[in-house]
Amino acid sequence: MRRFLIRLKRTISFLPTIWKGADWDYRYAVDLFTYQLSRTANYIESKDRHTTAQSDVIRMRTAIALLNKVYEEEYGMEYMDEIESKYGKSSIDFVESNVGVSQINIDEKGPYYDMIEVYENNYTDIELLVIAQERNALMHESRHKQKRAHKVAWDLIEHNIQKWWD
Repeated sequence: MRRFLIRLKRTISFLPTIWKGADWDYRYAVDLFTYQLSRTANYIESKDRHTTAQSDVIRMRTAIALLNKVYEEEYGMEYMDEIESKYGKSSIDFVESNVGVSQINIDEKGPYYDMIEVYENNYTDIELLVIAQERNALMHESRHKQKRAHKVAWDLIEHNIQKWWD
């Protein structure tokens, strides 16, 4: 009966993570893995039965932190914060395209639209071009950092996971 209650309590603790999940996106499997790894770290830390328990817990929590940063796109999106701090807030706007202006009926569904970024500050076309070039360079750098963090997280897990048990 005791074992049944332990398993029931464990199952109930997983319900919020499972409830938010879906089968169409691997991210939910990562969330489930991260939750289980966190439970394992808590368990090993509380029992402290082997000589490497505390260092294993540190590695597990490091892997969890990295996974959270990677799957929340922290590194991949940091370029946006840098651009915003340097040039101010921006938003996306849709303006009717100049393509086919001379045509009365562009197509049956209506006119075409261009997506443009609009900043709070007024910038000249040349300044906007410089901002776009800087944003593209920073975006490339952020994507590289994101991929690197992804690799480091999973390399850390691969290297250690078979030792993470009590």
